Formats: sequence, structure tokens, C-alpha cells
Amino acid sequence: MKFIIDDKIPYIKGALEPFGEVVYLPGAKTTPKDVKDADVLLTRTRTICDEKLLSGSTVKFIATATIGYDHIDTSYCDAQGIKWVNAAGCNSGSVEQYIASALFVLAKQKGFSLKDKTIGIVGVGHVGSKVARVCKLFGMKVLLNDPPRARKEGPERFSSLGEIIQKADVITFHVPLIMKGEDSTYHLADSSFFEKLKLNPIILNSSRGEIIETNALKDAYKKNQLSGMVIDCWENEPNIDLELLGMADLATPHIAGYSKDGKANGTSMSVQAISRFFNLGIDNWQADHIDNPDQTTIILDGLNLSEEEILSKVVLATYDIRTDDAVLRSNPALFEKLREDYPVRREYPVYNLLTRNIKEKTLDKLELLEFKI
Repeated sequence: MKFIIDDKIPYIKGALEPFGEVVYLPGAKTTPKDVKDADVLLTRTRTICDEKLLSGSTVKFIATATIGYDHIDTSYCDAQGIKWVNAAGCNSGSVEQYIASALFVLAKQKGFSLKDKTIGIVGVGHVGSKVARVCKLFGMKVLLNDPPRARKEGPERFSSLGEIIQKADVITFHVPLIMKGEDSTYHLADSSFFEKLKLNPIILNSSRGEIIETNALKDAYKKNQLSGMVIDCWENEPNIDLELLGMADLATPHIAGYSKDGKANGTSMSVQAISRFFNLGIDNWQADHIDNPDQTTIILDGLNLSEEEILSKVVLATYDIRTDDAVLRSNPALFEKLREDYPVRREYPVYNLLTRNIKEKTLDKLELLEFKI
């Protein structure tokens, strides 16, 4: 067997070597010649898996170590009998952490409490479900929008996009990029969407840049139809719109899902999928030796702090979005390099909390976030 692996996939070295020839290549530069006699492609989003790359090859299986799969021409693969899988939900905890950090920073900057706000979550899959859970934990009122789920499960738990447009103080997008059809998400937030907004909401996009029409978003900002923006995903990456960068309260280089945990999960899920397909016998393989930050202990005295202040301090101690914002603003031309060289970020379970003067109900919430108390 021959495996072609994106050389930026972490924690993969040694996993597949016992089963055949393994070649590590830069994903964005992988050519038809490279994959001509390959059985497996293990990719990230920078490898465009389409007819141009795959025609005439022996590829039987594509695994992308990412939650998104719009870089795979799934129709072509299906027609050619090429099995493909994505790592659904691999970075959901990372995006949950990113959204929590953004909300706490905005609450402080704009002088509001999260418990007074209603958040509309557009897309309630692996990521959106975790975002919903954490927002409820923070005391926010949560509206869920997911048409495919509403059709399947019934509409009772879900809100229409129109209701979110009318009632949400914050709107966050967690949908895949679907270019056409009943559930198309391409330019889901367009000029019509923004014109209907009632509460001048804060908009967060950590799904795909093309979900939001850039010019419509900028026009909405200029018309004061918005009270804030957090932009992680951009149209035309890595050549991002500099005017939009200047408008955003918080701007980051498509790294919401870039915790080391999320990346390790994506690698593990991909190797397991390859193993199941080819009967390699490593269906439970897990990435290990995951990088840790310099400090994994958080010490906090909650005396005279509200619950929201405590939760904010703890979340921001694990990840402060303002750091990524500052780095991108200092040199937006380095967008791609900032993604490639992203520093170590770990999710809540790796952290130990040493606390005093914190009420039991607040400690319970920290435990639900999976901190070690």
C-alpha cells in the first residue's frame, strides 16, 4: 500500500509506516503525479481533492483530518468509487473554547453580561451543540437553527433563521459550506439577512468565510446594523479583506479549531478510518505526546468576584483570543504562516484549577467544562 500524507498533519509519524510506503508531501503542492500510484490520501483543507488531482490515479480512500470537507469534490469521488471521510467534530472543543473566549472579551469590552443576552446558533452539529451547551452554562438564552435536524427531529427545539434574525443579540455560525440545494449555506448571511436584523447583533463567523457575503457584512457595519463582529473565517483566504479586518472587534486567521487537542483528534479519527477501511487492525489508534503549554495550573481566588467574572478569568487563562487578534492585525499578509506556525493551545481538560472562595455551583460549572478541580 502507498499512503500520501500532508506533511503538516501532527502526531502522525509512525502510525502507518508498518503497513506500506508512506510519503509526506506539502498538501497544497501535491500533484497528480504524486498520487498516481497511491492507495490513500491523508489530507488537510489545503489539498484540493478533485478530478484534476485524482484522474488516472489508484486512490481508493481519502481521509481529511479536518471537520470541513469542501476541499473534496465529493460528487466526483462518489462517482469514481473513491471512499472519503472527514473528522467530524474533531475540533468542536477547540471552537467552543474560541467562542467562549470571544464572548467574555466582548462582554468586558462592551459592558454587558452574558446572562442578559440571547444567542442564535446557526448550525447545531458537533460544534454548534457544544457552543449551545457552554452558552447555556454561562446563563445565555439559546436559540438553535438547523433545518436538516428540524426536519428529522421535529421543529419543537429549533428556531427559524427568521426568528434568530428578530430575537438574537448574538449570532454565531457553525455550518458547513454547501454551495447549492435546499440547505445551501453559501452567502447565507447576505444583504437581505442583514437588512432584517432587529437588535443590532454581534456576528461571529468561525465556520467558513463564504457563509457571509463580505460586502454585505461591511455595508451592515457602516449602516450600524451590527454592534460587533468576530471574524475567524474569511472569503478569499489568505487574501483577506483589510477593510473588514479594520471593522472587526476581534479578528483571527482561521484558527478557532486549532487547539492541539482538535488536531490530535483529527489525526486519530483519520487513522482509525483508514484502519477500518483496509482492515489494518489499529481501529483504536490514538495520537499521543501532544504538546502542552508551559503552565497547566490555574490559581484563582474568587473573593468578591461574580460567577461570570470567575468563569471569564478561567476561560481566558486557557485561551485569550486577543493575542491572536493582535498578531493578525500586526501583519495580515502572514495569514497563512500564522496558521501553519500556530502556537500551542490546549483545551480545558488539561488544566488543573486551584481555587478558593468559589461557590459550589460555580465549581460545578467549571467541572462541567471539564476542568480538573
